Amino acid sequence: MTGFLSALPGAVSQGLIWGIMAIGVYITYKILDIADLTVDGSFCTGGAVFVMLFGSGASIWAALLAALLAGVLAGLVTGLLHTLCGIPAILAGILTQLGLWSINLAIMGMKANVAINLKDNLERMLISSRFVQEVAKGNTPVWRHPILVVGLFTLAVIAVLYWFFGTELGASLRATGANPNMARAQGINTDVGKVIGLMISNALVALSGALLSQYQSFADTSMGKGAIVIGLAAVIIGEVLFSRLFRNFALKLLAVSIGAIVYYIVIQAVVSLSNINTNYLKLISAVIVAIFLAVPYWKAKYFSKAVKPAKKEDGAHA
Repeated sequence: MTGFLSALPGAVSQGLIWGIMAIGVYITYKILDIADLTVDGSFCTGGAVFVMLFGSGASIWAALLAALLAGVLAGLVTGLLHTLCGIPAILAGILTQLGLWSINLAIMGMKANVAINLKDNLERMLISSRFVQEVAKGNTPVWRHPILVVGLFTLAVIAVLYWFFGTELGASLRATGANPNMARAQGINTDVGKVIGLMISNALVALSGALLSQYQSFADTSMGKGAIVIGLAAVIIGEVLFSRLFRNFALKLLAVSIGAIVYYIVIQAVVSLSNINTNYLKLISAVIVAIFLAVPYWKAKYFSKAVKPAKKEDGAHA
């Protein structure tokens, strides 16, 4: 139990970081109704771009912006493959993800792993896993705690998205996902909407990858593997826990972020309390995601009471 409690701040920090990625998944999965597998590649792209720029002396904000723009480009490629080339969205995402594997290696100088020099860059960083221990010891100001910093990032992302999807362009994106045929009948270019949605989604995914690379002080070519699973898990968990409470769009995005936190806390609890071999972590993740994905089905089938309207008897009131 002590080990779990000591690891809890780190789990919450990682949950918030992955929560930004999950919000990006929410845009494609829930709003556009597209299964986008680009995220497994664009997540790593964001981390790779950030580490290489930040490690070479660029400012923290310039490196984060470059990572975000790299995600925009990845989403643009997937969107164009889908809309201009007529490739199904899921296959377009797989093709972009496959190409990004080589691009990510090229960005990192053909190295599978590139670390940030903490000795030279720790004071310039916004977040780091080391800050969690340093704050506890009183060696670092509380405002540098990753939970606070990434929490502010999350609120800023939610605020911007809430504003954007309230604009005419944002409303057209929501209409595109809800009913593309009706959207086209209203004069909306649904292809443009899909491309823009994929660009925004992967921008957030890449930003999340950049924040994770900063937090763990390195980028790795395999850091994006399974990102789509974690993203979907966060979306489903948030929906299962808060669907009745959170009706507002901004609150739905917040629920996704909380879902990512819950996911990482559950993972940490299983690993810490059962002393299970970490080599089985992927299996544990798959089981946890499968359970949360099945909850809505079980809830609808076994726990929802269907109210059947009473049948009127013929001639009863004749």
